[in-house]
Amino acid sequence: MNVKSLWHKHPGVRSGAKLSMGERAADAMRNGMGSWPFVFSALTFLVVWISGNRDSGFDPFPFILLNLILSCIAALQGAILLIAAKREDQISSELAQHTYQVDQENLELTRQVHELSVRIEKLTQEVHAELKKQNEK
Repeated sequence: MNVKSLWHKHPGVRSGAKLSMGERAADAMRNGMGSWPFVFSALTFLVVWISGNRDSGFDPFPFILLNLILSCIAALQGAILLIAAKREDQISSELAQHTYQVDQENLELTRQVHELSVRIEKLTQEVHAELKKQNEK
């Protein structure tokens, strides 16, 4: 099951049209860069680059252009990872807030059930006492 589907439909987390363009972009980056297809495509790119350079020599030793590209990707990846982490924190915060609200509602329901139980116990004792009186007569 896709990780996105675990929280995407949760009632406590905003999704779809409720998200800003930046939040949707962060989700897309996180889902894209944190996937096996991205890893395999990066490895394929490197293999193609190195094998292509071996024959034609378009990138002189020691792969100066490839180093530049990889350095730029690494520089951007730091910012991308921070954006993705910030989005994950936001999702966790929304889930925690929703859980808190549900817990508060459940606490109130539990209090109401407890009050009803106490009232039922009192009424049961009264009925029992009244029946006892009637049996003694």
